[in-house]
Amino acid sequence: MKISKLLSLLLLFVSLTAFAQPRFRQKMEQIKTLKVAYITDELELTPDEAAKFWPVYNAYDDKQKELRQEKIRSYLNRMDGEDINKMSEKEANTFLNQMEDTEDELYQLRKKFIANLKGILPIKKIIKLKKAEEGFNRKLLRQYRDKNPKE
Repeated sequence: MKISKLLSLLLLFVSLTAFAQPRFRQKMEQIKTLKVAYITDELELTPDEAAKFWPVYNAYDDKQKELRQEKIRSYLNRMDGEDINKMSEKEANTFLNQMEDTEDELYQLRKKFIANLKGILPIKKIIKLKKAEEGFNRKLLRQYRDKNPKE
């Protein structure tokens, strides 16, 4: 299951980097604005909750993106640059361990984030957050597919 999540994240990352650079930042800001509105609505955040929640969420999201970009980009480069079939078992094992360590870092980051949210939001809203994030990602991918049906 972790591998499927990693592959999904890799696919999303690769597709996002395919956008033209000048428009990329503008599109990312647009997506972020839509995400804020979607999550705020889905969680039914009060103004007080939103004021406390968004700085914590944004810090978590930035750190998560940083980890993914740093680590996953290096994995993609390594997989592109080297033929995996030519790796020794020892090299492949080291590579796999690095991938697992990254997954663990992301997991630990999420756990810390959730612990921080417990002082800000009711538990039910924290649970709803995961569903809202997944719902937003599905909606975004669906819109992308509908806009680019041949790809």
